[in-house]
Amino acid sequence: MDKPAPRVPLQLPIEFRKNYSRKPDFGDLKNISLTGAFLIHNTEEIVVNDKINIHFKVSGRERTLNASVVWLSDNGCGLEFHPDNNRDVQIVDDLMYFVKGRRVKNKTVLEDIFSQVS
Repeated sequence: MDKPAPRVPLQLPIEFRKNYSRKPDFGDLKNISLTGAFLIHNTEEIVVNDKINIHFKVSGRERTLNASVVWLSDNGCGLEFHPDNNRDVQIVDDLMYFVKGRRVKNKTVLEDIFSQVS
């Protein structure tokens, strides 16, 4: 069995839709990796093996990424990405980099505050 790709926790509102649907649904990505993500949603119409399209907006760029549902839970579903090209992979990588960078920046600010207070 392959080792899962490293995940980055995040809270990202996202628009998605089933491949054959015209109606958008909305949810939140709770973690993401280069190979997939965990999606929290309120729709009961999602089942394992559903093909969905996820619409990303990162730093002024927009991409729609193909994914499939690989598992379900009461809280949401696990997605596996199916990138069509390098730009699909790049937007996920950029999002992960942005989230990690913001966390490091926040951590540094907090460390500076705590060092001044102590």
